[in-house]
Amino acid sequence: MARYPKSITERFHGTPEQLAAGLVGDPPRRWSAVVVDDYDPSWPLRYETTRAALTGALGDLVLAVEHVGSTAVPGLPAKPVIDVDLTVPDSDDESSFVPVLAPLGYRLVLREPWWHGHRMLVSAADDVHLHVWPPGAPEPIRHLLFRDWLREHPSDRDLYAGTKRRLAGETVDRPGDYSLAKNDVIDAIYARIFAA
Repeated sequence: MARYPKSITERFHGTPEQLAAGLVGDPPRRWSAVVVDDYDPSWPLRYETTRAALTGALGDLVLAVEHVGSTAVPGLPAKPVIDVDLTVPDSDDESSFVPVLAPLGYRLVLREPWWHGHRMLVSAADDVHLHVWPPGAPEPIRHLLFRDWLREHPSDRDLYAGTKRRLAGETVDRPGDYSLAKNDVIDAIYARIFAA
């Protein structure tokens, strides 16, 4: 059995108030509604195109870049937004990456130094959410564990898919509650990951 440190196994649940406090400028348009689409086989290609643009622009600042989130799991319905985890030497040093990404259409929308140094940028079309982390942040490790588990465990992938579709309907008038509403199922899947 793999042993994970407490920093990996204890997942942090943010609150709507914390999210609002970290907001920089206007929220992305897609935050005003939750739309869960069937899996689209073009999502991995969109990620590869995004990855190439990021690494081309940032060069040696890129320590790691990964396709995460539901669009990274074949067969999983998802919001049609490519989630990317980008690790840079210092996510607090926004001047090293935000101005470089602006010509590609990215804008900073979240600044959450209290959450492992997280920054989030969105593409001009709001179809890429770029999560920027410093080295050693536990959240990107959890994202990879979750992605890989769902790729290899169809029953949990289907459980998560059903939960996403149900909650998208239940939170239609409160789209800000959608992500937090998934926590119970996500935590149950993480418990199986960490016990495996």
